[in-house]
Amino acid sequence: MGNPRGFLDFKRKEFSKIPAKDRIKNYKEFVILHDKKEQQIQASRCMDCGVAFCHAGLKSAGKDIGCPLNNLIPEFNDAIYKGLWEQAYKRLSITNPFPEFTGRVCPAPCEDSCVCAINTDSVTIKNNELAIIENAFKEGFVKAKTKTKESGVKIAIIGSGPAALACADELNSLGHKVSVFERSDRLGGLLMYGIPDMKLDKSIINRRIKLLEQSGIEFKTKQNIDSKQKVQKLKKEFDYIVLCTGASKPLNLDIKGRELEGVMYALDFLSQNTKDLLNTGKASSLAKDKDVLIIGSGDTSVDCVAVAVRAGAKSIKRFERSPIRASTRTKQDPWPLKADIFSTDYGLEEAIEHYGYDPRIYQKMTKEFIGEKGRVKAVLASDLRQEFKDGKKINLEVENSVKEYKADLVLLAMGFEGSEDSIRENFAVDFDEKRNILTNNYQSSDEQIFACGDARLGQSLVVWAIKDGILCARAIHERLSIKKEKIC
Repeated sequence: MGNPRGFLDFKRKEFSKIPAKDRIKNYKEFVILHDKKEQQIQASRCMDCGVAFCHAGLKSAGKDIGCPLNNLIPEFNDAIYKGLWEQAYKRLSITNPFPEFTGRVCPAPCEDSCVCAINTDSVTIKNNELAIIENAFKEGFVKAKTKTKESGVKIAIIGSGPAALACADELNSLGHKVSVFERSDRLGGLLMYGIPDMKLDKSIINRRIKLLEQSGIEFKTKQNIDSKQKVQKLKKEFDYIVLCTGASKPLNLDIKGRELEGVMYALDFLSQNTKDLLNTGKASSLAKDKDVLIIGSGDTSVDCVAVAVRAGAKSIKRFERSPIRASTRTKQDPWPLKADIFSTDYGLEEAIEHYGYDPRIYQKMTKEFIGEKGRVKAVLASDLRQEFKDGKKINLEVENSVKEYKADLVLLAMGFEGSEDSIRENFAVDFDEKRNILTNNYQSSDEQIFACGDARLGQSLVVWAIKDGILCARAIHERLSIKKEKIC
């Protein structure tokens, strides 16, 4: 199996990208896939390890080890290497229902856990995955699933993000009647409105949803289940309800001046831009000619940088509370854990190219928003220094370090703190201490209601949401089987 010398004979080669100066002129995807010959070379670098970690799907010290979906990575790599593209697709689709999503937006913990990554460059697993699925669509390998049986059980899914779609797909395949309720005007949840087009073109989401519809899943948009009366109606109509509502309450920065116009959540900024593009063909002008400050350091902040550059921002800064990361693994960050090392993602690359400077400013704590005539015009921020106390890292404010920074648009990209209060109130389910829906084998405190994805896990990766959706569907199906056995 595989090419035993591939990782020695060939170097890792990433997909090409349209140059930053050109791609910031539009919102189109800018990654250029390899031709099949080059992709086969890249797949040949897989060692077919005796004990592979790339598909482990574990967590240690809060970090991922390998693919959460347990993708059969050595197997699909070998199929690509041998030119067996349909077989590669079949192996990939056993575990991953939506590789076109993960192949674009997943941070690829599988690659950091690749044995090659111990002392050289890992295999291009994520790129191989995307090449497989895009070739499969091109060649007509991807078909809508057909049901072999009908259980008569009706299940309502609230939300239409990755967990919801995965749960719906699995439940449908198991023979149940599934209806998906989405409060927005379009399907996809954060895939649709939380990730910019250049990272995930919306036609890719619609392409998959069309297949899910053809397989028998019912989708309903503009369906906000926002009252106890609506919940009770659903409970009468459906046998089970699954909450896939996400960790949709953003973390706030409750400091002086928060009420000023121009201080907004990052997700609202991204959502507005996508809606404007879809509805009018023109992007939002929220950031045009603005001094933009982004507070936060995750993927959402990078997306905000990319959108602000394209919108014509006058300047961009990004505050991070943490110090700059190390360029290589440390003792606290050993293989095969997901590497926590310094990198420059696409939006930051674009800002550096466009403005001539890196927008990242490290170890900053925002203390106050300063306004004029009701609108933000600047922020006050101090420096932080990091110390260890009782074995834990803590941030301490540096005395007399407060400075003023110009900003007439501030985007809060600090993550999310769990589910919205209305979920607990309207669905009458218990939350845990982190504001996630409390579950036991995916079942909430109400035996008719299940939960999965970020609503249950807290803020997580798309790939974990997909995995959780699949496992939730199987938990419901298992419960139905147990009930049926008791009746018989």
